Amino acid sequence: MHPRERGGKTLLVPDIDASLDALYDAARAVRTRHAEIAATPDRRALADALARHAKAATQMADAAEAEVRLARVTALLGEIDNSPAAIDTLFDILGSEHPEARVLAGEVLEGIAFDRFKEVALGVERALERLPAGNPALSELPYLLAEVGEPGCLKLLGRFLAHADPEAVSAAIEAIAELGDPAGAALLRPLLGDGRQVEIDDDGESGLVSIGALAEEASELLGEVARVRSRK
Repeated sequence: MHPRERGGKTLLVPDIDASLDALYDAARAVRTRHAEIAATPDRRALADALARHAKAATQMADAAEAEVRLARVTALLGEIDNSPAAIDTLFDILGSEHPEARVLAGEVLEGIAFDRFKEVALGVERALERLPAGNPALSELPYLLAEVGEPGCLKLLGRFLAHADPEAVSAAIEAIAELGDPAGAALLRPLLGDGRQVEIDDDGESGLVSIGALAEEASELLGEVARVRSRK
């Protein structure tokens, strides 16, 4: 710390260079400890331990501390191959009340899905069975599937359409439209008369719209895609 005069008072000013050096040391320490934990031979024990720590973090009153812990746990979970428990924990973090951790969990899941889609697909199927309506993960997963765009994504999105959570259904409709596969229109047909209301944000303006109206709009879009393809 360096002393500095201001208004007749002596202030202690941090030494920026020293602070940066301390930051670098801390980053190296985190990287080293992360590598040590990630190399744990017993992968099941590691996944179970991370699941416990994730659950404990989501229940913490200190949101900032919870975000720190969930960030480290999430990064480690992404390194455990062929672990249903690790995937399920990532989905749990995706459905937590901590926005930074949710974003990171989504990024990790997307990376896994591109490399090992089957693991994530099976996790999605489990999530549809075990997560309650209203869980934020159910509204995030359809967009993840649309981003990945694997052949099996449309079938999984069809399962979201049958969910009791209208927000999850709405997200699945949008994701099917984003995929742009005309076959998705058949999945949307049963929803055309669905009167459940969801809130959507359109160009910064929010409003209520029915599931049926969303399904009709998506069906028209997919129909146009089919017509364009047929003319080629």
